[in-house]
Amino acid sequence: MYRVIGERDPDEVDPERSRILLEEMVRARVFDERAFALQRQGWMSGYPPYRGQEASQVAAALAMGDEDWLAPTYRSNAMQLARGVPMADILRFRRGYPEFGSDHDVPILPQAVPIASQIPHAAGLGMAANYHETDEAVVCYFGDGATSEGDFHEGLNFAGVFETPVVFFCENNGWAISTPETKQTASDTIAQKADAYGFEGVRVDGNDPLAVYEVVDEALVMAREGTPVLVESLTYRQGPHTTSDDPERYADRESFPEWRTQDPIDRFEAWLVEAGIVGEEFVAEARTEAETAFDAAREEAETASPDPDDVFDHAYEETSPRLERQREDLRAFIGRHGDPYEE
Repeated sequence: MYRVIGERDPDEVDPERSRILLEEMVRARVFDERAFALQRQGWMSGYPPYRGQEASQVAAALAMGDEDWLAPTYRSNAMQLARGVPMADILRFRRGYPEFGSDHDVPILPQAVPIASQIPHAAGLGMAANYHETDEAVVCYFGDGATSEGDFHEGLNFAGVFETPVVFFCENNGWAISTPETKQTASDTIAQKADAYGFEGVRVDGNDPLAVYEVVDEALVMAREGTPVLVESLTYRQGPHTTSDDPERYADRESFPEWRTQDPIDRFEAWLVEAGIVGEEFVAEARTEAETAFDAAREEAETASPDPDDVFDHAYEETSPRLERQREDLRAFIGRHGDPYEE
């Protein structure tokens, strides 16, 4: 199965869903732009931008059910926002504070910074759903670089063997930092790697939010029925891998087709305006609302003063003896040197 944007009939498109998709894409873009600017001002130490990948992430997130779990990485902020994670939580995390500052109840794992380490966790969540006989599914987000890690093989192998309700959502932007896809794998596609694990792989135009929504929605249906799915979402990272990267030294935009490098917000907006689903002022109004929300989130993040003990509270349901010893060591350190959050 391979889907790219085509000549859609506007009468076959859900107008309300389309408006929500575009609005969430704009909100994600504003967050990315403003967070990137804050990092350049020294407000946070580093930031992984995702400009150009909003359609892919937002559509995948909105296709999920309310009780479905998301296993994210450090670049999945657009998915987290669309799932309902507060902006302030993400901003606090980028400043080194605990990730779940608001105590929200969105079913989501902490962001995985080590590449691919969340993939076996996602398979485990799916196994747990089977054991408890719940209807929950899992969407595990990762980049194309993660498919070169052993965790990718181990997670997908377990998912296939135990028939877990997991959708493995690989966002292929063509580059793992500065390593092109051709230097990572000899496979023609990433999607076809699913064949080795006994389930289906599908490619989709990651810059077409309607196509991504449809594919992930169908994949979740299959996953709940006991067949995991690997979705390869073809998109393009417009900016650097992180704020410490310089893509001008390696990126070759001309080697990609136009549909893959074209801005997903501009393309979707133009199609919706032409179809009469949104007006020409829609994006401007959505940006204004998103900017107001970001300003409030930044102010909230700047007033955060968590207890250093908080870092131990989300590791396990019940704190282990080893973690308790580490907590006591930290308290002793703070007693000698002071609380860094209060400086």
